[in-house]
Amino acid sequence: MTPAPESHRLHIVLLGNRNSGKSSLLNAIAAQEVSIVSDTPGTTTDSVSKAMEIPGLGPCSLVDTAGLDDSGLLGGKRVKGSLEALKSADIILAVLDADSHEIPELPETTVPVLPVINKTDLCEPSALETFRARVEEKFGRAASLTVAGAGDGIGSLLQTIRESVPEDWDAPLLTEGLLEEGALAVLVMPQDRQAPKGRLILPQQQTIRELLDRKCRIVCCDENTLKATLDSLKETPDAIITDSSVMEKVSALKPEGTVLTSFSILLAAAKGDLAYFKESAKVIDSLTADSRVLIAEACTHVPESEDIGRVKIPRLLRARAGEGLAIDVVSGRDFPEDLGAYSLIIHCGACMFNRRYVLARVRQAREQGVPMTNYGITIAYIKNLL
Repeated sequence: MTPAPESHRLHIVLLGNRNSGKSSLLNAIAAQEVSIVSDTPGTTTDSVSKAMEIPGLGPCSLVDTAGLDDSGLLGGKRVKGSLEALKSADIILAVLDADSHEIPELPETTVPVLPVINKTDLCEPSALETFRARVEEKFGRAASLTVAGAGDGIGSLLQTIRESVPEDWDAPLLTEGLLEEGALAVLVMPQDRQAPKGRLILPQQQTIRELLDRKCRIVCCDENTLKATLDSLKETPDAIITDSSVMEKVSALKPEGTVLTSFSILLAAAKGDLAYFKESAKVIDSLTADSRVLIAEACTHVPESEDIGRVKIPRLLRARAGEGLAIDVVSGRDFPEDLGAYSLIIHCGACMFNRRYVLARVRQAREQGVPMTNYGITIAYIKNLL
């Protein structure tokens, strides 16, 4: 059985100072040793993620982070990694040490922050009540009490998490507003050298599963068999969903009355800000040989000769703006803090990222006044198909 992808898991991020018991708490929730636990401050140096199913919550990703009070050159980098993990958080567990009575300053956020006072066995009852009152005043809600090493209070904490899940935590359906139940969809899926052997890429998998759940009828083919596929159908398909790289070829074969879109554009609508992406695409017309563009990939991979983000899109852009157009490529969690040097950001479909993380990047681009679009919209715009 294939587990739920990371992008469709509820992200629960544990934040706090060093030695507050974040790693112990994660291990207690997961009921196994995921993070290394030690009395030495700073044991957790990089974010540690554990995918698991939690009753009443479904697929979750628990993320342990380095202490927010870490210091020094390496400590600063570790704190930066913790704050990066925060961008994908749907719920934050602010883990507080009952023994030290310290309350760290957390970054501003729009997601629920649940205070958890850990190591309560090390604190006198009266001192604990005083600390608990301070925590409630700080966070505006009562704190959960745990002794993570013994597993105490975990059940109550999980119930608090269940009651605090934001309604908008998950991305909307990819095909929402596109197809009704029972509709006929043709999926055009080129299987190039970068496609995983024996498997479909994640956007194709997710779209097929969603359409099956919605009782739609699905016909799959590649771009070379599309014409024969359409000729064999007894009715006109309601929609064609294609890989962006062959959209122009597919468009030429699209029957009258059939909606055409791409997997990447569906992802842009479900995870990002489609209106902003569409408006930002217009900047392509004003790019010159002196401009600079940032291309951001969610996944890390060794690029093939015709990689869409590193070869195909740069080729299309330079054909319009000039060969001097500067293009930088980042992948995975790498993303510049200062975007001011760029005229445009072009993001992949981000099937590997959850919606919260994609929107954090969109918000960063907006705040810095930098237009941002994605692969599918870029290709559709350049080909006059948007």
